[in-house]
Amino acid sequence: MSQVLGNPQLEDEDDDEEDELVGLADYGDGPDSSDADPDSGAEEGVLDFSDPFSTEVKPRILLMGLRRSGKSSIQKVVFHKMSPNETLFLESTNKICREDVSNSSFVNFQIWDFPGQIDFFDPTFDYEMIFRGTGALIFVIDSQDDYMEALARLHLTVTRAYKVNTDINFEVFIHKVDGLSDDHKIETQRDIHQRANDDLTDAGLEKIHLSFYLTSIYDHSIFEAFSKVVQKLIPQLPTLENLLNIFISNSGIEKAFLFDVVSKIYIATDSTPVDMQTYELCCDMIDVVIDISCIYGAY
Repeated sequence: MSQVLGNPQLEDEDDDEEDELVGLADYGDGPDSSDADPDSGAEEGVLDFSDPFSTEVKPRILLMGLRRSGKSSIQKVVFHKMSPNETLFLESTNKICREDVSNSSFVNFQIWDFPGQIDFFDPTFDYEMIFRGTGALIFVIDSQDDYMEALARLHLTVTRAYKVNTDINFEVFIHKVDGLSDDHKIETQRDIHQRANDDLTDAGLEKIHLSFYLTSIYDHSIFEAFSKVVQKLIPQLPTLENLLNIFISNSGIEKAFLFDVVSKIYIATDSTPVDMQTYELCCDMIDVVIDISCIYGAY
């Protein structure tokens, strides 16, 4: 379900699926996959690389990064409405998990959450198959940790993916910035941006474009960043933006967003700059409407 929210002149999500991919060794020190519930069954819950799902047209978003960088927390907060504080108790991901996100005709894609220890040189890891069907690759970097290793893994991941699919959108989430001062945020983003692009230039890959976002699950920055990632996967985006421009020019509304109500990511907005306070206000209003509808919707 999508909804248009305007700011006046100062005026059940689908069942989640988390599927294991067969053919991969268990990465990391989490629980062994052999402990999985036998009732989940290979036919329903487990995928291998030859599964028909891999030929679907849905855009695929990959969540990658080092261990404990916050990948699974991002997914849980944005798409499962988990409280940020609850993510502290999430176990480290030790296998590739896939989830379908089909909230509306526009928000319709797959998210693959990768464990941080993925070895691209492991013969059981068919990275060509995965990257070939990918629309966006989100690499999450923990801004509060030493990110030199993360930058090296980012470079390896991006170069491998680009060789397979030159149409992938490469997105870098500089994550957990809630613990940094404003000056430190800017300096960290500048340093990561400079180092990552210098590595690509040294490798002769200047054509690769990386987009950088400062994110935190404790504010709306993660929703805005994911909004911009998803927008790049919507072919109708220019038409939607034009319709919203027409809408605000004829209604006297100052700012308009086309929201996916379930996740609170905005599918499109008009051509005026996005003000975070306005976006946060609209998100809060969505929460209020949902809460009230849960109380009175049945009557």
